[in-house]
Amino acid sequence: MVNNVSAQLEQALAQLTALHPKKIDLGLGRILRVLEKLGNPQHKLPPAIHVAGTNGKGSTIAFIRAMCEAAGLTVHAYNSPHLVKFNERITLASQQIDDATLLDVITRLCAANDGEALSFFEATTAAAFLAFSESPADIAIIEVGLGGRFDATNVFEPDVCAITPIDYDHAEFLGRDLAGIAREKAGIIKPHIPVFIGNQGEVARAVLGGQAGKHHAPIQCLGEHFQAYPQHGRMVFESDDVLLDLPPPALFGAHQFENAGLAIAVARHMKISDTAIAKGLETAKWPARMQSLTTGPLADMVTNIGGELWLDGGHNPHAARAIATAMAGLEAKQARPLILITGILANKDIGGFLDAFSGLASAVIAVSIDGHTSLAPETLSELTQSRGMIGQVASNLTDAMQRAINTGQALSRETADENIIAPRILICGSLYLAGEVLKNNA
Repeated sequence: MVNNVSAQLEQALAQLTALHPKKIDLGLGRILRVLEKLGNPQHKLPPAIHVAGTNGKGSTIAFIRAMCEAAGLTVHAYNSPHLVKFNERITLASQQIDDATLLDVITRLCAANDGEALSFFEATTAAAFLAFSESPADIAIIEVGLGGRFDATNVFEPDVCAITPIDYDHAEFLGRDLAGIAREKAGIIKPHIPVFIGNQGEVARAVLGGQAGKHHAPIQCLGEHFQAYPQHGRMVFESDDVLLDLPPPALFGAHQFENAGLAIAVARHMKISDTAIAKGLETAKWPARMQSLTTGPLADMVTNIGGELWLDGGHNPHAARAIATAMAGLEAKQARPLILITGILANKDIGGFLDAFSGLASAVIAVSIDGHTSLAPETLSELTQSRGMIGQVASNLTDAMQRAINTGQALSRETADENIIAPRILICGSLYLAGEVLKNNA
């Protein structure tokens, strides 16, 4: 029975892709139409948090969710994309949605839609709202898919909004003007609804402030109204009314202190206790964000020689700079050759991504990403070499891992008399590649 349900679910998800010729087509008309036919489930949510931004959305949501659950609350959450299985996108009352429930809501969605045009993301967003409306929970956390103003999630009334750092990404949909991108993200700001803002550049901050003012939405910004920073191996959160000494975030990297700070500000607004906030910081989980892989076939290839394997799904220059900073921190503690295994979608700023690792990574092993329009490994290798790093092409992840190991070991010594230092290997460039890694390393 389980296998039959799983097969039916895979078929139903595949059929959703045929409802609209474009994978992404921003606009609210189609989803509002089908939601109305479903009884407007988006208006039947528990107190809800809407999260937009370029980078850090998933990590911020993971912290907020962990803090809420540490307080004994149940959480609905909607994230995208998934890494291994579609069900990861929908958390129903603090549990990943099961195949039978997901199949049921998709089946009813398709019946209500009656073959009309509906993008895949619109369809799955509507299905998530339907599932949320029929299962009790204390909090709902909804992640914007792309942009904000015309994103399919922007159809409900949140109790609070959060906007993580804004930078360049998805230029084919959002353009290359940072102010314009910020305006799209600011589209989730609603009249009189509090909005919490992560670390922003001057342009984005001005746009967000202007939009909040237009809607008379109370606004609090990291770096202005509240602070979050490491101190003596701990985390400090500071605002006008509180100074908290907290454990460091469970998610690795200096940028996670900022994500955690934004999450804390939101959680405190939602009346989550400081005790639960501290516990949530320690228990938050979010795969493929500076994730240390220590077990599984791919990891074993590295750990068996005393090396390290890291995985991150960041795919734009802003994310790459955060990843590179984290790698530099590791290098300062223990020097190792850093080898990247990288696959990236063809529409990304690969030059900007690689530039973040200039002077830090010694080599890049280029791979393609199965099932997606990724940059040709040969082109990626050429771009790598033009930046002074060694570039190689691998046929698959296992081949890439072996090449990374061999290259790292060769670079670790100048003469045969020196000891070999096992490399630090980072797989990066795409969440889709990260999902492939987690499947292959299971």
